[in-house]
Amino acid sequence: MFYTIFTMHSNIICFLILCCFCFTCCHLQERVEEFNIDVQKFQRELVPFQDVAEIQSSTKGIIKQANFSFASYYNDQMVLQGSPRKAMVWGYATNGTQGMPVLLTVAALNSTDTYKTVVTQQLIWSVAIGPYEAGGPYNVSAKLKSSVITLTDILFGDVWICSGQSNMQYPMSKVFNSTAELADTVNYPDIRVFVVNDKTSNMPLSDLSANGGILLPWTKPSPGKATHISDLSANGGILPPWSKPSAATIGGKQFTQFSAVCWLYGKYLYQQLKKPLGLVETSWGGTPVEAWSSPDVLNKCGLKQTNQTNQLTHHYESNNTIAPLEGPQEFSVLWNAMIHPLLNMSIYGAIWYQGENNALAGHHMDKYNCTFPGMIDDWRKKFHASSDTDSTFPFGFVQLAGYRPDYSISSGFPDIRWHQTADYGYVPNHRLRKVFMAVAMDLPDFQSPLGAIHPRDKQDVARRLVLGGLAVGYGRNVSFQGPYPVQVHVSRELPYNYTQVEIQYSMALTQLWLDGFEICCSFARPAVCETGKSWWLPTTTMQAYDRANVTESYASQCDLESLVGVRYAWKESPCPFKNCAIYGTQNHLPMPPFTYHGERFTRHFKADGSFHVVIK
Repeated sequence: MFYTIFTMHSNIICFLILCCFCFTCCHLQERVEEFNIDVQKFQRELVPFQDVAEIQSSTKGIIKQANFSFASYYNDQMVLQGSPRKAMVWGYATNGTQGMPVLLTVAALNSTDTYKTVVTQQLIWSVAIGPYEAGGPYNVSAKLKSSVITLTDILFGDVWICSGQSNMQYPMSKVFNSTAELADTVNYPDIRVFVVNDKTSNMPLSDLSANGGILLPWTKPSPGKATHISDLSANGGILPPWSKPSAATIGGKQFTQFSAVCWLYGKYLYQQLKKPLGLVETSWGGTPVEAWSSPDVLNKCGLKQTNQTNQLTHHYESNNTIAPLEGPQEFSVLWNAMIHPLLNMSIYGAIWYQGENNALAGHHMDKYNCTFPGMIDDWRKKFHASSDTDSTFPFGFVQLAGYRPDYSISSGFPDIRWHQTADYGYVPNHRLRKVFMAVAMDLPDFQSPLGAIHPRDKQDVARRLVLGGLAVGYGRNVSFQGPYPVQVHVSRELPYNYTQVEIQYSMALTQLWLDGFEICCSFARPAVCETGKSWWLPTTTMQAYDRANVTESYASQCDLESLVGVRYAWKESPCPFKNCAIYGTQNHLPMPPFTYHGERFTRHFKADGSFHVVIK
């Protein structure tokens, strides 16, 4: 009898456990299906979500979508762009809901706003919300019929994109003072980070790839190793809302987790602004600017994809070793897969660390003065067309650091540094408006364990970027540039019969040493600064230094009539760490390299034979 009762009870308990297990599985399956976005179905030309009418009238890329969901890069703890811009929120709807209303609710502790949109024929819904002042947290919910999806702990602030190659990917765990830097990350919970995974595509994607397109979803910063989530392809690369990301977001293996430059830029910027920031890293080591650029840019610069592009040798020698840079070289493949999907995201600005790859022979170095400014213009135009992003959003970049301890190499890096400024030598300028840069040629790290191409001092890089970001991006009255020449005066010094070169600068400067300046001396007639018709000679002796009038005078053995150019710091590695020739007295920022000859060195002669050149 006892055995029979025991057996019956056991069977009942097993039955109840089985029922609970089945119910839980069904519930989880429903939640998984609700957020299961097969983004590969949406590999099409992006429809700009400027207004509902435009989306409805479009006939491009009809999409069949099985689930009601947000687009891939929306998740809990994210930052949406705040005032003065509106934030775009969009997603996918279920089949058969075309034309039905979607209600979006933005709720805070003491306020609730509701927005209405409709599902398009492509089964997409989108709405611009705000603008909202910086702060939070908010909950953002979307409702279609009886289905409701919700994002929690949402902040409004400024969203910055961080892009480029391996120096942008460089991890916090490898910077100087990394232990303290990583421990400090938890003190900035209002900075949220997001990482796009390395992916390529031969056509523009309108959302991040379902096959691991997101390396790290939006989350708060913390040190340690982060969880790699590229295997979440069944969920569109998104962590489900019931699954929190691991505690580790900033630390991690080299080139696999969040960018050091991006994080430090955000940290220093937050210290000044005291407002939430969203940092979106989308970068890939060993990649040229052409991979990040749309065909529109490359066509304007006279570049077309060829099979040869895939076969270019791309490596750097460092510490007697060869460090291969194996990023994709094909034109536009990263634009298609890693930038184009973000166009519907309203952003405040972008920073960029790239150029090393284009400095290599055969990598279109001579076109960089077209491709890089063109890429900036194109990103601005297309973000603006697809979201409420400013059409001239601020864009900052890092001018390349010294590479090898050989102070004689005068091609490659010097050319790229010059072309990064559209051949002006400084930014902002007439070609690159609302652009700022961090001069880094005086921050070499020849003993870096990851190769001298990857210097560890990302703190100074980020601090210099932030000065430019505050001035150019936020209108703050801060000194963000080093000295720069504004006029060159050349005369004959009698009775010694040498040529005197006097340079006037934009600000008071500190001269650490005398080397670094060269003049172009022509041995042809007419005098020109061209290969085979001239040579570059170092100036010999400093003759005068007038701090009050911000001028320097140098002696040269070149005849006055033959002097047709001047340049400064025109070396791959111009100087040791923080020891270039000239810095600003006020801000201790280095003077950037420059070269002026040809049309940029137009001589205005005077009656006594002397001449001056105005630097514009």
